[in-house]
Amino acid sequence: MKVLLTKDVKTLGKAGEIKEVKDGYGQNFLINKGLAKLATPDVIENWKSEQARMEQELKDELARLEAEKITLEAATIKIEKPLAPVGIKGSVGNADISAAILDQLNIELDKKHINLKKALKSTGVHEVDAKLGHGIHADLKVEVVGV
Repeated sequence: MKVLLTKDVKTLGKAGEIKEVKDGYGQNFLINKGLAKLATPDVIENWKSEQARMEQELKDELARLEAEKITLEAATIKIEKPLAPVGIKGSVGNADISAAILDQLNIELDKKHINLKKALKSTGVHEVDAKLGHGIHADLKVEVVGV
């Protein structure tokens, strides 16, 4: 029996490979557990089209992230905080930077993906690292302005 592996099977092969297996192993274990499908021409064609679609989605996602990186690195994000006798009142954290990016650049960036070693407690321009995904990082310029 020929099966198309839909997931990696340690002793058999990687996802996407077509393997010849014994009928009982293929039917009772691989197909029953969702690790493989019976390798008919329709199933193989559907698998190939699905893989091509997923690859195109990944390319589109990477292109979008690269465009966002260029936009983020070119802009300076301004955040206004009330002044204190020394520095500013409170501090600027990940959530403040994330909200400012959404307001000013209309780019949604989760606060967990903004890397601050410590909260910003003084006015001026600060460099901040942001993870966009798929190994793409952007260096943000955050300007804290006292009002």
